[in-house]
Amino acid sequence: MIEVPGDILEGGGQILRTSVSLAALLKTEVTIRNVRAKRTPPGFRPQHVTGVSTVAAISKADVEGLQVGSTTLRFSPRERAGGDHRFDVGTAGSITLVLQALMPVSAFTDKPVRITIVGGTDVRWSPSVDYLRLVTLPNLALTGYNATLTVEQRGHYPKGGGRVTFTATPVKHLNPLTLEGRGVVKRVQGISHCVNLPRHVAERQAQAAERVLKPALGDVAIDVEAGAGPGPGSGITLAAVPDSGTVLGSDSLGERGKPAEKVGEEAAFKLLEEVNSGMALDRHMGDAVVPYLAVAKGKSTVTVSRITLHTVTNIRVIELIAGVRFSSDETLDKPGRISVEGLGLTI
Repeated sequence: MIEVPGDILEGGGQILRTSVSLAALLKTEVTIRNVRAKRTPPGFRPQHVTGVSTVAAISKADVEGLQVGSTTLRFSPRERAGGDHRFDVGTAGSITLVLQALMPVSAFTDKPVRITIVGGTDVRWSPSVDYLRLVTLPNLALTGYNATLTVEQRGHYPKGGGRVTFTATPVKHLNPLTLEGRGVVKRVQGISHCVNLPRHVAERQAQAAERVLKPALGDVAIDVEAGAGPGPGSGITLAAVPDSGTVLGSDSLGERGKPAEKVGEEAAFKLLEEVNSGMALDRHMGDAVVPYLAVAKGKSTVTVSRITLHTVTNIRVIELIAGVRFSSDETLDKPGRISVEGLGLTI
């Protein structure tokens, strides 16, 4: 059994998600203490309960301490089993953060996984669902990871009610990545959406982003979506596609009193910052990809636009549970390189 301090470094929910995901992958019992100790309030929130529940379902885990407010969790997985499941966060809690916990282990189940999750698709402090679709999954596909994500209904704060279906087909092993630079950007794509708002809100977000990006990057194509849902909300997700085969992304959410043009410009300037770094992966992919590299078959080396505290924290937790050793540039908020010899995990 491995004990994980939930208050190290970043001290948030990512430690919990990575811990249970790796425990399920390696069939190793973990106990996480001081869960989310650096958050207010500390302990489990509904989305964290759902995240652990999804991993527990496909790893047949025995779990103690899984309730809102708990600061200690014991997680003891027995196997990696696929199948169909449905989970409801119960609030506008982030669906994408639930998926962060679920996705690594779903690559190594005994049969395909199909999970429907209800909650928030586009909420603060988490990647948008379109970021996972346009950026995360295409980048993970370079390792051989095979999954799809379908958005059936969007959900925004505070009502939630979004619904997505995630499917994954198990692989024999994940391939290592060698991604040293981004290459030349071939095109920019994106999705600008609004729910229970006039269509022009999404159109103005897209137009503002295009005005910023086209002079610098040329080919920009942003789809506009306007629909109905549980509550009003809007947002935009952008993805730059270089000839290296990777994808760099950014997103921005609408808020009451925030002009649509501001939303679009915010996402566009974030994307330009990622592209101008010259690195292969954006800052959010940096911390998202390291669990997959840790279990891939062979040595991986990737460059990221910014080494964040999330990335450093994830590396520390992975080293503790998986026993691998990363080599990384740990100057926070600077571009960097991350290398690791993966475990070569197989089904």
